Amino acid sequence: MIPAVMPTYARSELAFERGEGAYLFTAEGERYLDFAAGIAVNALGHSHPHLVETLIEQGKKLWHTSNLYQIPEQTRLAERLVANTFADSAFFGNSGAEAGELAIKIVRKYHDDTGHPERYRVIGCQGSFHGRTLATLAAAGNEKYLKGYAPIVDGFDHVAFGNLNELRAAITPETAAIMVEPVQGEGGIRPGSIDYLKGLRAVADEFGLLLIFDEVQCGMGRTGKLFAHEWAGVAPDVMMVAKGLGGGFPVGAVLATEKAIQGFAPGVHGSTFGGNPLAMAIGNAVLDVMLAPGFLEGVQKNAALLRSKLEAVAAKYPDVIAEVRGIGLILGLRCVVPNTELVDKLRQQKLLTVGAGDNVVRLVPPLIIGPAEIDQAVAAIDAACRTWSA
Repeated sequence: MIPAVMPTYARSELAFERGEGAYLFTAEGERYLDFAAGIAVNALGHSHPHLVETLIEQGKKLWHTSNLYQIPEQTRLAERLVANTFADSAFFGNSGAEAGELAIKIVRKYHDDTGHPERYRVIGCQGSFHGRTLATLAAAGNEKYLKGYAPIVDGFDHVAFGNLNELRAAITPETAAIMVEPVQGEGGIRPGSIDYLKGLRAVADEFGLLLIFDEVQCGMGRTGKLFAHEWAGVAPDVMMVAKGLGGGFPVGAVLATEKAIQGFAPGVHGSTFGGNPLAMAIGNAVLDVMLAPGFLEGVQKNAALLRSKLEAVAAKYPDVIAEVRGIGLILGLRCVVPNTELVDKLRQQKLLTVGAGDNVVRLVPPLIIGPAEIDQAVAAIDAACRTWSA
């Protein structure tokens, strides 16, 4: 008999009753160190006091009104994101996939409004992931996720991640935009180089394309800057944001320049739940913490510590870990052994991680971790690796 919950996930048998900081606890009282963080969602850990207080206070006042009316907390969050990014304006939805859908709509509308409706195709990268809707699946082009959902949404071409020559060769008179994750997450924690990100901006400008950065996973402080592309000193025209923006509360956003959304007016796009008072209060609470002096510097410092310790473990067990890669607190262990086996062994050591493509174990802990949690995680990884040599 089919389970009541649609069987779309290969879940672990684990169930958690509560969370605190970087830890999750089962009903039996077992404690797990969470280096998966809800797949990079719980950016400030579990039950962060400021987020909990905000949720309670807002919950007592107002949850939802729809966008029929002014939502002061939405305006405030948009203004703060605009003030701290390249963007001139923000739209709020509920997820990264929704943000991806809007990014694609912005591209098509921009070229239609500027007299080139024939330009509708988006060039994406192999190994990317942009969400689970039909269009965002097509944008990523991963055959595994597209299987069974034909016909595939038209309008997407794919080139190798990091290869500007392939990108240039793929541009046609129908090309409208480039969509890239500055750090590929699902694809195996692969950061684009600074030269690559700068090259994307140059190619977009040369051919009149819009540049979309998907920072759903690598944004919101995860690399040690508010957004990953800041390391390269370039800016996109459109950016997708979600995951850490709500710290565990469902919220997504598209940030864009005024030029990119010049044709947007009432009725062009909308969302029933997006940007409601509850989600916006939490988004502002997350920013309160992330924009506080020293927070991102602390992420950079602890990320460097974790990276150095992971590289020492990798050097100790070259038959288990081939490479440590990533940036900030979005790190990957490219495995020699099956990554699923290492994830299982780490779970036995009470360390939660998540797999990724290219046989990688993904480490995306809460941004609040410190040296004690890093030492505990590294000890667990060392112990798990040791089982292969025992």
